[in-house]
Amino acid sequence: MSSHRITRNLPREFGIGIAFILEFILFSLLSPYFFTPDNLLNVSLQASITAIIAAGMTFVILTGGIDLSVGSLLAFAGIVATTVLKTSLPPVTGFILAILAGLAVGSLSGAFAGFCITRFNIAPFIVTLATMTIWRGAAFVWTDGRPVWELPAGFAFLGTGRLLAVPVPTIIMVLTFVASHIILTRTRFGRYVYAVGGNIEAARLAGIRTWRVLVNVYVLSATLAALSGILLASRMNSGQPNAGVSYELDVIAAVVVGGTSLSGGAGSIVGTFIGAMLIAVLRNGLNLLNVNSYVQQVIVGVVILLAVMLDQIRRHRR
Repeated sequence: MSSHRITRNLPREFGIGIAFILEFILFSLLSPYFFTPDNLLNVSLQASITAIIAAGMTFVILTGGIDLSVGSLLAFAGIVATTVLKTSLPPVTGFILAILAGLAVGSLSGAFAGFCITRFNIAPFIVTLATMTIWRGAAFVWTDGRPVWELPAGFAFLGTGRLLAVPVPTIIMVLTFVASHIILTRTRFGRYVYAVGGNIEAARLAGIRTWRVLVNVYVLSATLAALSGILLASRMNSGQPNAGVSYELDVIAAVVVGGTSLSGGAGSIVGTFIGAMLIAVLRNGLNLLNVNSYVQQVIVGVVILLAVMLDQIRRHRR
């Protein structure tokens, strides 16, 4: 990434970082249960599912697009993976194939969405709204509206196990963000993502195959949504057709709160990570303070609105 872009992103990350630190200090003072190792690990576990999806969504929004299908895809990928687990395959083979099948569903969904967007010039909002409905319906049709139960015991380790006291989903979340940050800041593909989001016509004239960049970001977003679906199914030890309802809103909120512009071309993976953790800490802190769940929805909504307003102010100042 060029020094100019790094400089431009610093205020975004700095601002959300300060907000996160202040929030952290506030809840530490208000609740004696907040700043404890168990609770902090619990916050990371709660944030892991949506945060992993948010990493992929960052790439999509950086190109000026949106992916509304991630919540429904999460559910369908979890259903596919758990269905494979219930076959008569040997345990290790079944486990590997279940994960591969779930991830394949995500990759194919992203490729299909990217193809429709680039080949037929359909707005990402419309394409992913359609796939959101398709995958949610497919999840209920596949299971006849019933959960997939009685899974092999070892499958639960992905969602509930711990390594050196750290939840496995938390470790996967951190690795996902590290890899995403490297891709976005240290590779040609990452530079192309920013270029397409900044000005797609200029990127095309510069020789960038913009259609390929767009297809790849939707494949990445959908694959990470599928990964989260597998982790969530593991945590619940079942495939739930109604899993992930409204997750797309939490994911988009994390990306926007983290400073990524909805118009594309500006933002960072680091900002998204902080945004996801800020929202997770906010929900956790409010729960510890026994704040009514309806009031929590209002507060989170206000935070999201303020983040979008700040994004608009930044755009007008550029």
